[in-house]
Amino acid sequence: MIKHFVYLVSILLLLGNAHHGNAQSTTNELYINTIASKDSLYSKTFEEQKQFWVHYPENYNPNSAEKYPVVFILDGGVMMNTLETVYNNYWGHYLPHMILVGISNQTNRTRDLTTSQIKMRRGTEFNQDTGGAEKFTKYIENELIPYIDKTYPTTNYRTLIGHSYAGLFTINMLINHNSLFKNYIAIDPSLDWDNQKLLIEAKAKLKSENFKGKSLFVSLAAEQLHMMDEKVTINNVMKDTTEFTLFPRSIIDFSKFAESNKKSGLNFSWKIYPEDLHGTVTLPSIRDGLIFTFDWFQFKNPPKYNNPETTVEELIELLNNQEKIYAKNFGYTVPPMVEELFNGYGYMNMQMGFPKKAKLFFEMGVKYYPKSTNSYDSLADYYESQKDYINALKFTTKAFELSGNDYHKNRMETFKAKN
Repeated sequence: MIKHFVYLVSILLLLGNAHHGNAQSTTNELYINTIASKDSLYSKTFEEQKQFWVHYPENYNPNSAEKYPVVFILDGGVMMNTLETVYNNYWGHYLPHMILVGISNQTNRTRDLTTSQIKMRRGTEFNQDTGGAEKFTKYIENELIPYIDKTYPTTNYRTLIGHSYAGLFTINMLINHNSLFKNYIAIDPSLDWDNQKLLIEAKAKLKSENFKGKSLFVSLAAEQLHMMDEKVTINNVMKDTTEFTLFPRSIIDFSKFAESNKKSGLNFSWKIYPEDLHGTVTLPSIRDGLIFTFDWFQFKNPPKYNNPETTVEELIELLNNQEKIYAKNFGYTVPPMVEELFNGYGYMNMQMGFPKKAKLFFEMGVKYYPKSTNSYDSLADYYESQKDYINALKFTTKAFELSGNDYHKNRMETFKAKN
């Protein structure tokens, strides 16, 4: 039975917002379809029940001891579906198996995500409750993360993603609370907030503090930089001095500073999306941000794995080096490939007539995923192809011990009859 890679394709719904000033939801998230499960906890910080969404990785096995990195995304009600779409298309070669957590901002979004209190915004009175980011950070640090780590099979390798006000919050987490996350993705962040207060603070801290080991990706939607003047483009926006362009000018100012300030040690990248609006830039930003922050995860010399001339010894060396790279970046030991790739390369080599390579990948699958029925079943397939029914029976029996299903039981009887 040959296994195939299966990628779940989620339907992507993008909501185009008007201008940056009107893109912030003040009370409710618009909930869209997600394949994640809903969970909640009672927050002593807010004295209310807080809900969130959790998406397990493709290979999740409740009987396994495997633990996973976690991606937290703010505005989970509207953003979780987009994150799932990106993740489901890129795990494996580009991204590790991870648990995804969508943090709810169903109520009091502006209050919880903004970093200081204001009374005026863009020349008009601003009556919303603001400046609650520190309290919301306390909830995430002292309640949400401990609950996630206690309830789900997680590691301490965490990524935070936020858009707009949540992007402002994300950068604040990096600048002022960076012990919680390794990676930060700030999508069209509202760095113009409170006369660029956080922007000014961030530039000072990037000059004076060490951010080595942290990664930040920032994006800017540049299709509409000035709602009243189409002549303002990415090429001349920094020359404009009106309130309308303070939003993009703040992102550009911060990004150019972070890019040029190498002394901070921050692993930084940013990207301008000239054809995206504030409300559509989330999908490409999440994709590019995750690929950037997990750049080290991607295989070194990937053509070597597919090259018929690559020897078994060379493959072993590649896998050993990959394992070292993962251990260095994660801070703990993980397999050099996800299980699906061990199987995929095993079957590929078996079909191409390279049994020694096929055996290597299948055996690696069993070594690194000893609780996986699929790994033992795949190795049994290999031995069956070699007409070695004794070992085929051995590994099918192990698969049956884990699964207890009739398929493996019947295979055991088939191999017994052939021995």
